[in-house]
Amino acid sequence: MKVLHYTNGTSRVVAERVERTDSWFAKGRGLMFRRTIPEEYALVFGFDREATRRLHMVCVPFPIDAVWLREGIVERTECLSAWIGHGAARADTVIEFPAGATEGIEVGDRLAIEN
Repeated sequence: MKVLHYTNGTSRVVAERVERTDSWFAKGRGLMFRRTIPEEYALVFGFDREATRRLHMVCVPFPIDAVWLREGIVERTECLSAWIGHGAARADTVIEFPAGATEGIEVGDRLAIEN
């Protein structure tokens, strides 16, 4: 599985090591208590409906990039600081990446999770 970024008629792979949160526990834990994440990694939080989705960095000792999506369209991107970062936006999907991975991804671009 991979995360692809589509913009201006081009595409690129953002992550090739994709993990989905498949339970309420996995969504609640997120990246907490991990020491690091590999390059080209993505943690995908999928939800049944659009709502304000909040992220925090409590017990996450490294910075990350976060992207909030509505029907695959980027609503917000933000680099969250280790331990104290937080962010929120309306979304039906949130994806967390290693810091720097979302360079060039802008609001209005499309991200897709594909096999």
